[in-house]
Amino acid sequence: MNSTTLRRTGLSIAVAAALTGLTACGSGGSGGSSGKADGGGEDGIKVSPIAALRTVEKSTDKADTARVDGSTTMGSLTSMDMKGVMGWSDGITGNVTVTFTGGSQAQQMKQLGQTKLDYRYLKNGFYANMGDRFAAEAGGGKHWLEYDYDTLAEMSGAAGEAFQDQMQNTTPNQSVKMLLASGDVKRVGEEEVRGTRTTHYSGKVDIADFTAKNADLDADQMSELKKQFQQAGMDTETIDIWVNDDDLLVKKTEKADTKNGPFSQTAYYSDYGTPLSVEKPPASDTMSFKDLLAKQRPAA
Repeated sequence: MNSTTLRRTGLSIAVAAALTGLTACGSGGSGGSSGKADGGGEDGIKVSPIAALRTVEKSTDKADTARVDGSTTMGSLTSMDMKGVMGWSDGITGNVTVTFTGGSQAQQMKQLGQTKLDYRYLKNGFYANMGDRFAAEAGGGKHWLEYDYDTLAEMSGAAGEAFQDQMQNTTPNQSVKMLLASGDVKRVGEEEVRGTRTTHYSGKVDIADFTAKNADLDADQMSELKKQFQQAGMDTETIDIWVNDDDLLVKKTEKADTKNGPFSQTAYYSDYGTPLSVEKPPASDTMSFKDLLAKQRPAA
């Protein structure tokens, strides 16, 4: 397999991170008073946006799963739509289908004969179905690529460890935490989203400041994560969330400027608590990403 095909298979890592953003950077909470923030509240008590979002943050884990429908644009690199069910009760799990709609990565996938990728997230790694052409040309007849988090961390040092932390430990209420960290969150007002009455909150987050507050990363991982943001040219991010009367997230948007152009992500959430079962692809149809790279190394 040549370097072009390697870039196509490596792109599935970037897509996986974007998919995690739909849930890990945005899934909403349950219980609390966010729908009444800055409003009348019960017994006329006025609740600030900060207090309301703290309640949303604390109650998020009560909803273990949700149906996710979203889209992501990364400047000229890619645009894609995603649909599926994600869970977060024990790490990030889920079944998600990605449809590539534009950008240079979409062109790469077309050359591979794919406009869609199916992803399966499990606690210790994720799998991408790369399609028939990949199986015939590079996969030794196998369709699924396995990305084991521990292996990726070993292969990539601090960068892989930071990615592993993102994929395994980031909680679904991360967007709420980011808004709280901004210190500048505001209640925009009440709006209707897909027929549901919601309360809209907005804030701008300093990426470096929020990253520095991430206690899950050690110094090397923190340095790597900051470097990745710097390389992307991301300084600040605007986050908006819409919460329904049951204090569940209905919609989330994130926007930022990057060196490759504007980044934007929109996600809609529904059917909280929907059943989720994720099956590991059969070993007979699976190749590890590490073995794929080893297969392409020139003989000594």
